[in-house]
Amino acid sequence: MSIDPTSTRGKILSKVNPDDFAWALPIMRTGYAGRGLVYLVVAGLSLWSLFQGGQAQGTKEAFQSMSDSAWGTFIIGAIVAGMVAYAIWRLIDCIWDLEAYGTSGKGIIARAGMLVTGLTHLGIGVLAATAMGALSSSSSGSSGKSILTRILEWPGGQWIVGIAGVLTVCAAIYYLFKAYAQTYRDTLAANHFTTHWNWLLRLGVAAQGFIVGFIGVLLVYAALQSDASEVGGLGTLFDWLNSQAFGKILVVALCLGLLAFALFCFVNAFYRVVPKAAGDDVETVSARLRRQ
Repeated sequence: MSIDPTSTRGKILSKVNPDDFAWALPIMRTGYAGRGLVYLVVAGLSLWSLFQGGQAQGTKEAFQSMSDSAWGTFIIGAIVAGMVAYAIWRLIDCIWDLEAYGTSGKGIIARAGMLVTGLTHLGIGVLAATAMGALSSSSSGSSGKSILTRILEWPGGQWIVGIAGVLTVCAAIYYLFKAYAQTYRDTLAANHFTTHWNWLLRLGVAAQGFIVGFIGVLLVYAALQSDASEVGGLGTLFDWLNSQAFGKILVVALCLGLLAFALFCFVNAFYRVVPKAAGDDVETVSARLRRQ
């Protein structure tokens, strides 16, 4: 992996033996595959429902609709395993600094972001396990909104939720910048697909940024109103888009964007380059483009 040896990341990697961190790669691949499966299921079921004359489904509704069939339960089980693996991967990535961000202010923020992302996807795993019946009905009733209501009742609870919303919006801006600058090519191995089908990967990252931003804005609004009912997820976004002019077209476009993001996750599962676990013989997309 070609990185400037004089940079902070290059200096960190010069002291690392990639074989020492090879054990983390299967966890990373399982996590990204599980993440991709979530978006594939939600977007696929939503498009099928729209084709049948119904409505697009949020994550919770998609899990519940699958829970009655054996194949659906199997897929949900795979999603749970993948989300747990992704959460573990982000924890490992943060603690061992596998991206070689270092301990500068920028590096600490990047590594803290990994923890937040991991916890978020662990929450998706819990939601999937609930739909599968792996958790008790009382646990199922303890929804995100009820937890948020309790947080809002704490002293300073509005600030906590508001800050969480602002951080979520910042994460959305990061995704959108990532799509604009295509910085994800720095950590993808170069091959025919990652080089020539980049527009699909870019579309997926941009769609994820739009979704995360919408959720972040709702969190901020809920904090301002001190009302957890204002919070929503993907289902709320589908409902809002559907109420706009050309709503069906907008919902279909978002579903296609989610499919593109699912593809982005699957591509990362196979071709993501982890700096501390990559040898010098690995060429990233960015490196190949610079060479050309």
